This record gives sequence, C-alpha cells and structure tokens, in this order.
Amino acid sequence: MNFVQPIRDPAIIDDIKEFLKSESERNYMMFTFGINTGLRIQDMLKLRVRDVQGEHLILIEMKTNKKKWIKINAALRRELKRFTEGMGRDEYLFQSRQGENKPIKRDMAYKIMRKAAKRFGLADIGTHTMRKTFGYHMYQKTKDITLVQTLLNHSDKSITMRYIGMDQDMMDAAMSSFGL
Repeated sequence: MNFVQPIRDPAIIDDIKEFLKSESERNYMMFTFGINTGLRIQDMLKLRVRDVQGEHLILIEMKTNKKKWIKINAALRRELKRFTEGMGRDEYLFQSRQGENKPIKRDMAYKIMRKAAKRFGLADIGTHTMRKTFGYHMYQKTKDITLVQTLLNHSDKSITMRYIGMDQDMMDAAMSSFGL
C-alpha cells in the first residue's frame, strides 16, 4: 500500500471539489462525502441512499467490524439531499456506469483521486487521502487529538498524529526555524 497524505490546503480542497463537480456529480459527491465523514473507501462504496437519509449514518466498519455512528453535518446533508433527489432508497450512492445499480469499485475511486491529484500537481494522493484529510482538518479545528483518534477508531494518539501528518508538519516547522 502506498503512503498517502492529507490535503492540507482548504483552497486546494475547494479547487478539487470544483474540478470533480465539472467532471461528474458522483465524483464530486464521493470526495465531499469522504472528507466530511472520514470513512474508509470500502465502507463508503457499499452505502445506499437509504443509509444517508437520516441525521446519522450508522454502519458496521468492514475493517474493524465495529458499529459506527456518524452525524451528517448540515453542509453534507444539503449536498446529499441534492445529489440523491430522484434516486431510489435502494440505489447505491456512488453508482457505476457499468450495469444496473452497482457501486463503483475501489480501483475506480482511486483513478478519480489520482486524476484530481494530477490536475493539481499533488503527490502521495489516493482514496485514503479523503480519510486523512478529514482527520487533519478535524484536528486543526478542534486541537483535540483524543477526539480525532476516536473518530478514526485508532488505538493510540501517536498513531493518529502520524496518520494525519501532524508529526511531519511539526518536524518541518522545527527544521524551518532551526539553524546553527
């Protein structure tokens, strides 16, 4: 597995959203959903319209087999309502164009992310970037590593700090201000 980074710059996040929206509503929604929930791609791709119609998203994580409750924030709820208008409750949220009511596959989600990365000259970007971007910005907003650790379902704070790229940011800042 390749090591990926979060997208740290909010302006680049907005640019990626705009780019993806111009290409495909589905791709835009996948990215927007990922950076607002912190879910792993395998959990996102199995979601159906009925799963995102309430105040909370409730699912069993595939990796951990643990039940997860995620509050759908107001901005994401608005986008989901717009995106799912006219869709049936049993339809997959991120549908493939291949076949009837089938979700896109993980490799397609990866291609979508890589295309956006190439367009904006970003390195170390993959599907997990959405999850890391969520964690990074949640930490920047709250400065509560325990909260982020819990949201990402990590066993230790140090894992979370490394995972969201804060260790690298701190080392970069220290080296930038260091000189003998």
